[in-house]
Amino acid sequence: MPNLQGFSAERFITTGTEIAYRTGGNGPALLLLHGYPQTQFMWHLLADRLAESFTLVMPDLRGYGDSGKPKTDANHSPYSKREMAADMAELMTGLGHQTFSVMGHDRGGRVAHRLARDYFERVNRLAVLDIAPTANMYSATDMAFAKAYYHWFFLIQPYPLPETLIGKDPEFYLRRKMGSWGKSGNVHSDKAMADYLRCFSDPATIHASCEDYRAAASIDLIHDAENQGERLDIPLFAISGADGFVASHYDLKVEWETSFNDIKTATVPGGHFLPEESPDELLSLVIPFFKPSAELS
Repeated sequence: MPNLQGFSAERFITTGTEIAYRTGGNGPALLLLHGYPQTQFMWHLLADRLAESFTLVMPDLRGYGDSGKPKTDANHSPYSKREMAADMAELMTGLGHQTFSVMGHDRGGRVAHRLARDYFERVNRLAVLDIAPTANMYSATDMAFAKAYYHWFFLIQPYPLPETLIGKDPEFYLRRKMGSWGKSGNVHSDKAMADYLRCFSDPATIHASCEDYRAAASIDLIHDAENQGERLDIPLFAISGADGFVASHYDLKVEWETSFNDIKTATVPGGHFLPEESPDELLSLVIPFFKPSAELS
C-alpha cells in the first residue's frame, strides 16, 4: 500500500501557528490541501505519481493532523479560511515557492479558494474536489442538504456541545461520518484510517475542527461577501464524485462562475473521497491540468 514515507516530514512556524507538512518530487510546485476530518495522509494514493511531475507540498491544515491548534476567539477568526490560507502562503514562501498551483479537497478546497482570493498573484491553477462555494451551499439549504450535510449544522453549535458528544467516542463518530460520504463504507485503507483516528482522537483536534466549521458559518461568509462579484482569472477545475451529493445537486460551472472566469468541470466514479476512491481517474484529469503547457478545453 502506498504511503508518504518517501516524502520529507518537516515543520514550519507561521505567524499564527506551526504547520506539519511533507514535501518531495520534481517540477513546478503543487500544494495539496486535505479535507475534514482527515490529514495529509489522504494523498497517499496520488503522491508518488504526482511527484514525477511536480514538487509536492502536503501540509496538515491548522487545527488538524500534527499541525498546531491555536487558541480561538469569540469570532472564530483563528480558524477562518483567511488565516488558514495565510499559513499556506507563508509556508510556500518559506519553501521558496513564490508561485504554485493548488488542489484542495473538502475543507482544503475552501482554504484553496480563499488562498486564490487573497494571494491571486501567486496561484497559477486551482482544483477543488467535491465542493461548491460555501455561501452558495448555505444559501441553497433544503431538506436534502440538511440530511446529507448535518455536520455543517451540528459542528457550529456553541462550545462545548459538539466537542463533548464527539469526544465520548471519536472513533465511532469518525467511522460513521466518513462511511456515510463514500460510495461504500470502506473506501479508506487501514493505514489511512489509523492516521485519521490517531489525530482526530485528540480533544484539541475535535475542538479545532468545530472552530473551522463555526468560522465557515460566520466570519468566512463575511470575507466571501467582501469579494462578491469579483472574478478571478486563475484557471479552476471543479471535480466531483459522480455518485456523491455535490454532483447530483449542483451545476459546478454555474456555482463557480461568479468567482472564476476560466472554469472546467468533471466527475470521477465514487462519492466524496475522490483521492481515495478513484485515484487513477483523478490523476488522469489533474496531471494534464496542472502541467504548465495544459490548456483548458
